[in-house]
Amino acid sequence: MLIRGADVVFSDGVRKSDIRIEGGLFTQIAPTLDPPENEEVLEAAGLTAFPGLIDMHVHLRDPGFEKKETIETGTMSAVKGGFTQICCMPNTRPVIDNKVVVTYVKARAREVGLCKVHPIGAITEGQKGEALAAIGGMKAAGAVALSEDGKSVQNSALMAKAMLYASDFGLKCLCHCEDASLVDGAVVHEGDYSTLTGLKGSLRAAEDIMIARELCLAESLELPVHICHVSTYSGIQLIREAKARGVKVTAETCPHYFTLTDAAIRDFDPNAKVNPPLRAERDRVAVIAGLKDGTLDCIASDHAPHHADDKNVEFNDAAFGISGLETSFALSYTVLVCENGFSLPKLSALMSANPAGILSLTGGEIAVGAPADLMLADLNESWRVDPAAFVSKGKNTPFAGKKLQGRVKYTLSDGEIKYREARA
Repeated sequence: MLIRGADVVFSDGVRKSDIRIEGGLFTQIAPTLDPPENEEVLEAAGLTAFPGLIDMHVHLRDPGFEKKETIETGTMSAVKGGFTQICCMPNTRPVIDNKVVVTYVKARAREVGLCKVHPIGAITEGQKGEALAAIGGMKAAGAVALSEDGKSVQNSALMAKAMLYASDFGLKCLCHCEDASLVDGAVVHEGDYSTLTGLKGSLRAAEDIMIARELCLAESLELPVHICHVSTYSGIQLIREAKARGVKVTAETCPHYFTLTDAAIRDFDPNAKVNPPLRAERDRVAVIAGLKDGTLDCIASDHAPHHADDKNVEFNDAAFGISGLETSFALSYTVLVCENGFSLPKLSALMSANPAGILSLTGGEIAVGAPADLMLADLNESWRVDPAAFVSKGKNTPFAGKKLQGRVKYTLSDGEIKYREARA
């Protein structure tokens, strides 16, 4: 295949280029390339080519919660959103805490054949926080990291042991930071809007205390750690200071934390219920600053699809989470590039190269010899979010009706077109 005339996003800038793909790899990149006879040509003038996006924080719900999402619908959602690699969290049923479930997820993803799926194993058996899971077996079966996402390992000694064992197998712990005793049933951020609505609020400290603990363990053990979905200005400052001291920490945030504030809960919309909760404007601004200065290394969707029955209830009873794979790129482009002056290479690094580097995944760049994973977007096209048009089973989004800039047109994995926007 020859992709002709795209504005290609490289690490050092954007240049109009032709891209040749052979055998699933990028084989030639030049200002102009002549197609030989019978070569498929994808005319991409007016489109921007990004390395295939990589999301290191996705909930596929399969096995066990197929009512919410399946590996098939989740990967359909991923390629529609421009993602060629996704990493799925272990809070399934059964939990991804052994090689059998890791093998199932990988085999089912290969069978579906849309994007690459990398399972993340649980830190503890059954995510119960009592005994370490079978880390070596999961690594051998293809797990790329460990996490208790949805909860923290509350026992610090067990967490230290987990980091040591993970390191022995070349894995990192991806830490959901939440002191359960401080959260204590809270459903929103503690602030003006929790007071206004009467909903129980959670202090920033509930997140920050666990961020601080993971940083202390990483520093004392001289081991890497990754902090998931950072939402507080104070947590960002803790990470910034730790990086300055040489602590081996990386961190992510999500589009809803730099796009929304807790004002979104004032109408009791369950689609704005997420964990960690949406914070105040001070936090939103700090998240953008953290992405800009490198304190936060990458953007993850924390795609958390739910059946309508889980969301169409009173706020206190609603499930936490946002269905995010199909809006992640456009939200990031709109808010970070269009509104806050981020460059396209910076956005690409946050959504491709940096996640690949953190988890030692192959990909994240458009370069000769690299896997031919890319996304083509029309950055000039604006559109409104319509949850009914999501291919994910999860239609739960607080962005319904929001006007966004930048629309995914094609997604290619290993040189094969996995998503092509349907013609109107």
